[in-house]
Amino acid sequence: MSNPPTSVEPDDEHEISDPFDDVSGMGALDVLRRGVAMSPELRTGIAMTIFMAMLAASGRLVIPIVTQQILDRGVLGDSGYRPGFVWLVSGFAMLVIVGVMFASRIAYLRLVNTAEAVLMGLRVRAFRHIHKLSMADHEATRRGVLVARVTADVEALAAFTQWGAISWIINSSIIVGTLVVMSIYSWKLTLVVVLIHLPLLPFLRWVQRHQFNAYGLVRSRVAETLGLTSETVSGAPVIRAYGYEEPVRDRLDDSIDRQYRQQMKAHLWFAGMLPVVDFFSSVSLAGALAVGVWWQGSVGLEVGELIAFIFLVNLMLNPISELGEVLDQTQTALAGWAKILAVMDMPIEVTEPSAGVVLAPGPLDVEVDGVGFRYRTGPKVLDSVSVRIEADANVAVVGETGSGKTTFVRLLARLADPSEGVVRFGGVDLRSVSPESRHASVRMVPQDGFLFDTSIADNVRYGRPGATMGDVEQAVGELGLEGWLATLPAGINTQVGERGGRLSAGERQLVALARAQVADPGLLILDEATSAVDPETEEALSAAMTRLAEGRTTVAVAHRLTTAERADLILVFDSGSIVQAGRHEELSATEGIYQRLHESWMGNTRSPT
Repeated sequence: MSNPPTSVEPDDEHEISDPFDDVSGMGALDVLRRGVAMSPELRTGIAMTIFMAMLAASGRLVIPIVTQQILDRGVLGDSGYRPGFVWLVSGFAMLVIVGVMFASRIAYLRLVNTAEAVLMGLRVRAFRHIHKLSMADHEATRRGVLVARVTADVEALAAFTQWGAISWIINSSIIVGTLVVMSIYSWKLTLVVVLIHLPLLPFLRWVQRHQFNAYGLVRSRVAETLGLTSETVSGAPVIRAYGYEEPVRDRLDDSIDRQYRQQMKAHLWFAGMLPVVDFFSSVSLAGALAVGVWWQGSVGLEVGELIAFIFLVNLMLNPISELGEVLDQTQTALAGWAKILAVMDMPIEVTEPSAGVVLAPGPLDVEVDGVGFRYRTGPKVLDSVSVRIEADANVAVVGETGSGKTTFVRLLARLADPSEGVVRFGGVDLRSVSPESRHASVRMVPQDGFLFDTSIADNVRYGRPGATMGDVEQAVGELGLEGWLATLPAGINTQVGERGGRLSAGERQLVALARAQVADPGLLILDEATSAVDPETEEALSAAMTRLAEGRTTVAVAHRLTTAERADLILVFDSGSIVQAGRHEELSATEGIYQRLHESWMGNTRSPT
């Protein structure tokens, strides 16, 4: 079997073309500033956490100072060995060390609590933002990218917020505090150490910029791999049925390999940075020791002071080396944060009114006036669509693939707002209706009948918050589904599995219809609800849909034209416009798109003789 054609894969040096992946123009400091501003949890109690961390950092300076005092005043001083002074200073140092230990623990626990609050808040806000985006944004991206944003990219922040952040605070405090104490001992030797480290600053800045970009590409590769993995798992039955295991596996292996190569490139910056940092640290330590010994008189240090100074230099070098490691972790976190910010930057096109209008109960009349719609990129999908649908009418929307019929009904459900024109329910602009009223008055049954991994009863309850088991049973009874439920192993409590996988396509649609029935909407939208079911199930679905439509305005996208034949009004779409409108008898007798669609459908449904 020849392999199916595959799309051109992105190379390792370029970002995946995706609106949720665009972080161009974002620098590390921009990401940090905006990320902190977006996470108020990070600022809660942070002053006390920083104070405790700085207290812990300052305590580490005790050892070199105590060492100098013991040597110069307790051992090598004019009075010789003074055991009382040595024990007193040592006891004081012990108390300080114990205090530092408790301060470090408190600072760490506070930061961990703050970090978990930040991660939870960030994940919740990103999740909510994704669900507020219009259908245009969702269809312009891959689901793996969205999943990566609220999972893997948030987790990339976890290690940094729990350990990296406090490491920056403590190590920076140690470096600054050590430099101050070193200057008190000898500003000349301190200047030597600083001058040796100065070339390290532009080098680290250069590495940081490249690391940030490299880890940004890593996050893109992770999103790509997650998307392909999810696609491979969910499509396993089709893959096995068509024998596509090898090409699919090759495609996934290529994605994993690209992620591996990009991660290795990112790690190379870290691997190259560490030896350079260690080199400058060693040179500065050797330089301070050499200058201190050779020009001891010029720098004015006693033996104990020189030893303490070398201790201080070594104390400063450890956090510098550790910050080199933390810098790598920081770039990973900032790259993930940048991806999350890119999602949060996507504008919310469907904005809810602050004090919305409440729609009247019962069937709704619909007025579509000059509506046009286009996705974020690309040509118009709908162009100057105008139609009036009377309350309690049964309307069928037909047209060839890509004609704009599905986009039209999605606008009625306000999954997006028109680019131009207006949709009115009961004379009220749909954009002015409160979300609670819209959700109660409008229900859409999508083509795939998506179900959650729980029982049938719980899935039906999703139709109306607060619905009881009695409401569920009533909805099932009103649709005449008791006989079907009786054939299931646990009846209405049957577990449907992930995405309703334990039920057939038609059975999933029956549950979706019951979910709409329990909501009792004034406008019911059906998106090709019978297009993917067998004839026997279609008959049960049609009966349920007929009952569901009673006393409501119904707009149905009709793939099988049996729905159109029974409609009060048929809207025929072509190239984003309504080109025909009327009843079946009228349109089937008139030369045009509907007549051709109906004749084609009749020809396909005739049984061979």
